[in-house]
Amino acid sequence: MKFKINKKNLPFFIAEISANHKGSILHAKKLIKLAKSSGADAVKLQTYSPSSMTLNSKKKFFKIDKKKWGSSFLWDLYERAKTPLSWHKELFNYSKKLGIMCFSTPFDVDNVDELEKLNCPIYKISSFENNHFPLLKRLAKTKKPLIMSTGISNIKQITKSVNFLKKNNCGKLYLLYCVSNYPSKIEDFNLKNILILNKKFKLNVGFSDHSTDDFVSYIAVNMGAKIIEKHIASDNKAIDAVFSKKTTELKLYIQNLKKINLLNNKKSYALPKKNTGKKFQRSIFVTQDLNIGDRIKQNNIKVIRPNNGFDASKYFSIIGRKIKKRIKKNNPLTKNHI
Repeated sequence: MKFKINKKNLPFFIAEISANHKGSILHAKKLIKLAKSSGADAVKLQTYSPSSMTLNSKKKFFKIDKKKWGSSFLWDLYERAKTPLSWHKELFNYSKKLGIMCFSTPFDVDNVDELEKLNCPIYKISSFENNHFPLLKRLAKTKKPLIMSTGISNIKQITKSVNFLKKNNCGKLYLLYCVSNYPSKIEDFNLKNILILNKKFKLNVGFSDHSTDDFVSYIAVNMGAKIIEKHIASDNKAIDAVFSKKTTELKLYIQNLKKINLLNNKKSYALPKKNTGKKFQRSIFVTQDLNIGDRIKQNNIKVIRPNNGFDASKYFSIIGRKIKKRIKKNNPLTKNHI
């Protein structure tokens, strides 16, 4: 499947599985099926091994918040959260069978080599990896679409990464604004960053949402986000469950995101094609029988509903005009009568 942003189907919704597969390929398939049935446009994996991420060390540099991540050290977290490479081919094939695009976020050069064997259609660059220039160079070489998150980077760093990818003749590039706090709080966001990134880099910009409030994604779409990425989970026991959309919520959430684009799809001031309310606007009716030669006066016309005659705004401009065609009372006054 080819990655294509369809203007009629914005935003393009990516269902992120991440570590929410609970260590089971069957559960990973369950999440892919959930994404498809809920209306997602694509499902995304993460491709790494602990050794591609960190060192198996207990030194203080590698220690993390166990309460937050369920592990005390980086190696242990990545060992628990990884999507084994041995699953990838089966998950890609399963997604293809269901008719939903599957792609991944690789975390080192070897990961890209393996994903290329699976004909991965597009690649995501994690916020934490957008300064990993060896990885970026390898991804640029694929000439495939790249979606780069910007969560922990300032404009200077984003500019360096964008310029490096372009210098290496990368494929079509997209940016995702996000906040790399898990979960993110409302006060962490500045959704105007979507507009700022779009203006600065002249690229399509999306939004990767790690918040617990749907309102954030809805406003992001309203601000012009062309892509929405969100973690999905089947229940509250998954690693990323706190900021993921659950089984019963996902379909409505995606439907609401797609509806927002319908509210913003006109470039100029526009009214609906069937503007039924127009009937209830006022127009000018005659309150007496008028013959040819009679003059229009304030006591023989009235501004009332419905809107069938002269627009009410013409009231003062027609006072004193002569009637050229007979008209009976309680009928709308039109241009044919004067």
